[in-house]
Amino acid sequence: MTMAVAATPSRYQAWRTSRLGEVTDRLEHGLLLEMAGPVRGLSMLDIGCGDGRLLEAFSRRGAEVVGIDADPAMVEAAILNVPLCTVLQGDARALPFPEATFDCGAMVTVLCHLGEPDKALAEARRVLKPGGRLLLGELGRSSLWAATRRLRGWAGDTFWRSARFFSANELAELAERAGLIVDRVRGGVYYPPWGWIAPPLARLDRPLSRLTTFGAAFLAVAAHKPG
Repeated sequence: MTMAVAATPSRYQAWRTSRLGEVTDRLEHGLLLEMAGPVRGLSMLDIGCGDGRLLEAFSRRGAEVVGIDADPAMVEAAILNVPLCTVLQGDARALPFPEATFDCGAMVTVLCHLGEPDKALAEARRVLKPGGRLLLGELGRSSLWAATRRLRGWAGDTFWRSARFFSANELAELAERAGLIVDRVRGGVYYPPWGWIAPPLARLDRPLSRLTTFGAAFLAVAAHKPG
């Protein structure tokens, strides 16, 4: 998610209850759900599931969801938020599942804070069944959000100093290097990171998303494993 603060379960909750966070989360999740297509009856793995809100959304759509996250606090929060789902602690670069286990996968704002992104994507591909789909959601480079975060990193914020921001081409190339076939690339969250302006400008997100990824704070890629 395009959070404005470092991620912890309590900060996730505070973000979602803010005016900016509520609008932004709704747009990002809506874009990911649209790009995922029908998931009813499919097995799905959310890699870096955080506190489980995306797991919950896919579960409501009928997917059989499993989550994994490296942070034990996030795992605990996800179990509380989505009690009927399986949530495990683990590393995206060494997933504890056999090859060809899942029909779908999601990896949202994971690569931006993870070393060895190629290794994580190779693991995601490994655990997908032939023809299986993968959703990537990442922080866009060409946005006011990214500029603000870079400034915070230069000013001493270690969370944003180490973050990586992507162009749409870079994200698609990462997926292709992992052996995935990219189907669609879309953008979202084109407004500035100011709570008062988000609601009126959010209505422009859908038409802009179909035209360009430039200026998007959030990038989404839909890809699949060759069958």
